[in-house]
Amino acid sequence: MRREIGVAGAVGALSWCAPAAAPVVPVVAVAFGLPRRLEPRRGIALTFDDGPHPLGTPAVLELLAAAGARGTFFLVGEQVDRHPTVAAEIAAAGHEIGVHGYRHVLLLRRTPASVREDFARAAATIGGATGTAPRLYRPPYGVFSLAALRAVRQRGWTPLLWSKWGRDWERGARPDEIARKATRGLGPGDVVLLHDADSYSSADSWRRTVAALPAVLEAARDTGEPLVSASQST
Repeated sequence: MRREIGVAGAVGALSWCAPAAAPVVPVVAVAFGLPRRLEPRRGIALTFDDGPHPLGTPAVLELLAAAGARGTFFLVGEQVDRHPTVAAEIAAAGHEIGVHGYRHVLLLRRTPASVREDFARAAATIGGATGTAPRLYRPPYGVFSLAALRAVRQRGWTPLLWSKWGRDWERGARPDEIARKATRGLGPGDVVLLHDADSYSSADSWRRTVAALPAVLEAARDTGEPLVSASQST
């Protein structure tokens, strides 16, 4: 009996964590229907997580405006509560708003009930500040639990991961390295992950992202693909 209980517990744990590897194992993303690219594969989406930030977000908005580019910002509700005006500025500039949760906590650590509560609070906070009804959701760290993925779909949100990342959150990352990693092999349908805030990463990482962004924008233009909001093709 104990062995059967242990096996059942192990199976349950594996099921709970099953989608977690999707950001780095494409076959897992496919199995759980977690998009990493735009479909159909046209355009390039620049996405920014963890904001809004009182300095990083305006700096990114300025560069996007100068390039005539649209971005998608996955906002954290607790940061929106701190900086509602900045969140409103993102929407007013015509950029896509996505949900990154109310608190930036690994979903594997949360019960189904706390996930649902977090999603409801995030939707109310982000929607209230931006005047939008976000369609896209990206989990903290890109990691889903099975329960959280079900809750996302029950809300009618579309989960979205990424196909390129600059790893701009890492301590010591240089702007040229960020740009190179984010644009290596860049092409139609790619979703690029960057961060406009350092609230959950190394201090001042947003400054390195801002310094890298002109090169990322130039590389995207060189592909001949338009820069689109992430929901445009999902």
